[in-house]
Amino acid sequence: MNDTSTEIRTVVVERDVAFPPEKIWRALTQPHLIQEWLMKNDFKPVVDHSFKLTAEWGSVDCQVLEVEANKTLSYTWNAHGLESVVTWILTPRGAGTHLRMEQSGFRRDQEQAYQGAKYGWQRFFANLETVLVGQG
Repeated sequence: MNDTSTEIRTVVVERDVAFPPEKIWRALTQPHLIQEWLMKNDFKPVVDHSFKLTAEWGSVDCQVLEVEANKTLSYTWNAHGLESVVTWILTPRGAGTHLRMEQSGFRRDQEQAYQGAKYGWQRFFANLETVLVGQG
């Protein structure tokens, strides 16, 4: 009775980062920093704020769902038929932070989007860590 066509999948990327949550939060919520590691944007860390991420290949329509400073950030991520939710969770760990990103909402028939996200978020995480190092 299990209909796999309605099965929803999630991409999860987790890293321990050698920076405090406050510094990572700035990189996740300040538009000029988001542009450095992700895409151009008009983001504001305000619940219900609609924003757009733009790149050479197109854009992503987003809306902020949850903001808990230095702890949790969640927003919709809708592009090319994919309707998903991206959630960032920051957990202090020693002198650094455990950073977890989940993108949920991939249907079984969205294999290309799912695989693309798995690859893309690894690259975005690497870019994010470069931005964090660059902030001093």
